[in-house]
Amino acid sequence: MNARSMSPPSIHGPVTLKSSLGASDTVVSVGAMATDSVCSGRAGASVRPSREQAPSVVTASTQAAATRSRAAVRVVTTTYESRRSSVRRRVMDRLSLLTVHAHPDDEASKGAPTLAKYSREGVHTTLVCCTGGEEGDLNNSALAEPGQPFHGLDAAATKRLLAELRPGELAESARIIGFSRVEMLGYRDSGMPESPANSNPLSFHMADVDEATGRLVASIRANRPQVMITYGDDQRGYPHPDHLKVHDISVLAFDRAGDDEWYPDAGAAWQPLKLYYSVWSRARLTAVHEALLRLRGSSPYDEKWFERPNLDARITTRLHVGDFLWARSGALRAHKTQVDEREPFWFGLSDAELAEVYPYEDWVLARSLVPTRVAVSGAQGEGAVGDGVQPAAELEDDLFAGIRTPARS
Repeated sequence: MNARSMSPPSIHGPVTLKSSLGASDTVVSVGAMATDSVCSGRAGASVRPSREQAPSVVTASTQAAATRSRAAVRVVTTTYESRRSSVRRRVMDRLSLLTVHAHPDDEASKGAPTLAKYSREGVHTTLVCCTGGEEGDLNNSALAEPGQPFHGLDAAATKRLLAELRPGELAESARIIGFSRVEMLGYRDSGMPESPANSNPLSFHMADVDEATGRLVASIRANRPQVMITYGDDQRGYPHPDHLKVHDISVLAFDRAGDDEWYPDAGAAWQPLKLYYSVWSRARLTAVHEALLRLRGSSPYDEKWFERPNLDARITTRLHVGDFLWARSGALRAHKTQVDEREPFWFGLSDAELAEVYPYEDWVLARSLVPTRVAVSGAQGEGAVGDGVQPAAELEDDLFAGIRTPARS
């Protein structure tokens, strides 16, 4: 079958995201929908997780920011050369950002403050989660204590209960961060490298690349983001099969979404303008490690963490998110089965302490179809690594730089 004429298939099985707190104005849209709905770009079933009251960690200033009108958007026209066509796109009346993650809880640990910041500026924010996290373990031993839901369960029963609870955890995390929309691609968690789950035919790892890309293209065309965020091309530090696949389909979808010869039944072509990679910088790791040693006397970040590849030379963008760290801590706590809030790995520093130590999130601009004042990092091995860290004054401070305002020289 010619992949250009493929329609994204129906997504395996219905998925319902449930929040423990009731109804909200944040729509969590489920990607488990009928084939014709996927192909037309229409949203599937949706539920509304609670925002009856704001998370206790929300500050007055950031809560007030949620009431501001949407930021004005400068109309930008760009020409994108795809393999077989030139697609002219106009950025119209709203800013939109789409981020792609592998499992529930990844959205909490990677970029939650950034997404909360943009959400409260009025930016339309979409979370695409590729799997349901079915292979996750119970990582919070407190939930196995007497009187808790996992007490006395064997391994099989624990897995079943985890699969039941994790969608609700994701819904609550999304509510806290402030996502406008959550879409599930509908694949099964592939498990850790070389585990038996890798070969499950329903796993993300085993999914046909063109098919999986088509599902993501449908989401891009429905939500029309100018900016996409995904995982980087250098995953040597954590080579999870699902993280590798997220990168692969995101890069392909960025290219194909604007080409109407690809997936013609997946909605009107829409070309994103910028693609970013998430990165946990060595600068951040060092700052947090040294603060833990100074303030707590020990750190979970041993020498193995510092043996991981240092990607700081590729950083192009640094956002000050000190006022939004509550989104990270609150969203992590929402994933109760996956995160033990007693663990110093996650909560060794308070939000206030982290804001003093490293109030930033760092990003790598991998692709841009608009002029920027930073050098696009490009792919690993193309000369970006080792060229020297860009001076902080030359880094972008906005993912929408060059879109809502002209690039500053």
